[in-house]
Amino acid sequence: STFDVAVVGAGIVGLAAARELVRRHPALALAVLEKEREPAYHQSGHNSGVIHSGIYYKPGSLKAKLCVQGAALCYEYCDQKGIPYKRCGKLIVAVEQDEIPRLKALYERGLQNNVPGLKLIGAKEIQAKEPFCRGLMALDSPYTGIVNYKQVAQSYAEDFQEAGGTILTDFEVTNMEMAKESSSESEDGLKYPVVVRNSKGEEIYCRHIVTCAGLYSDRLSEISGCSPEPRIVPFRGDYLVLKPEKCYMVKGNIYPVPNPRFPFLGFHFTPRMDGSVWLGPNAVLAFKREGYKLFDFSTGDFLDAVTYSGLWKLVLRNLSYGLSEMYRACFLSAQVKQLQKFIPEVTVNDVLRGPSGVRAQALDSDGNLVDDFVFDGGSGDIGSRILHVRNAPSPAATSSLAIAKMIADEVQRRFEL
Repeated sequence: STFDVAVVGAGIVGLAAARELVRRHPALALAVLEKEREPAYHQSGHNSGVIHSGIYYKPGSLKAKLCVQGAALCYEYCDQKGIPYKRCGKLIVAVEQDEIPRLKALYERGLQNNVPGLKLIGAKEIQAKEPFCRGLMALDSPYTGIVNYKQVAQSYAEDFQEAGGTILTDFEVTNMEMAKESSSESEDGLKYPVVVRNSKGEEIYCRHIVTCAGLYSDRLSEISGCSPEPRIVPFRGDYLVLKPEKCYMVKGNIYPVPNPRFPFLGFHFTPRMDGSVWLGPNAVLAFKREGYKLFDFSTGDFLDAVTYSGLWKLVLRNLSYGLSEMYRACFLSAQVKQLQKFIPEVTVNDVLRGPSGVRAQALDSDGNLVDDFVFDGGSGDIGSRILHVRNAPSPAATSSLAIAKMIADEVQRRFEL
């Protein structure tokens, strides 16, 4: 029950970080604390499975740098471990004339980010790659792929345990405090001065903590005495799936040209490793942080979201977009209409309602989406012993091995391991 470093959260980022730490510091005792009974239970196991190439992100941002590095590391890792993936590519397709300048700007951005293999193609080349897709111009990203991230995360967990790390599941962290014996009067204090308790009252003792808690990153920060900002607001994304007999219509990823006025990427076609094709997702406020079903509700989570001024500022700025997303969430035909812009042959009879995921969207008090990765700690006895990974949005799964290196560097710098 004593550890040098405890990582809270066994999602793909937490596991990648723990794996990197144990590889760099094999003599240290390391633990991962996870509230569920298995790793990768939430965002890491409820995503579209795309290995992103790094096109969208602002040049020079952590997102851009870590995504390009992370994609290369992800492919390399899957090759080493024999984890199946497909480099099926992605087309970002302009279907209206006014989207073409934005598409060209995206191409320039991708080049600045050193994304390999990018090229702009015309209508005939689009059809050569995706026979059922219609568009005026597309950005072709052959480096984009698909993988089962739950399988990747479980492989990280195995690596970590094989290197001597400990994973404690069913361990929901509810409290962190300094052990009473390590008061300032004591000359050395304890070797493991931080007490971490779970919801059952069980305790572990450690020297340092790294939190990678996704949907609960703000709450863990708060209970450790660090800043509650940025706040996490959960957005549920519902997918449709193509009926198996219609999957032949989609070969690779097909995405719309993102509209910078709106916060999310829009509906897209995503082939999966099991041969299915996911369509979507939409983006609607979730009334529970882990609410994967339409009527999942938590009073605490709901009040947390709707009493936060940042959410209202975001909603008021994007009111028409938000209402149309809610409308599409209720009516299949409205979602299919979005898809028909790209593949006109898709009909309501070709789709079924599919799985959902919940995105941990970090928001600041001005209602801005926190777009980049955020790492911080705090001051005082506990705050100085904690590193919070506050915001690790998409493409965190793609970037997980690159993020892990950055976390391990930061841990070394802060804690002088």
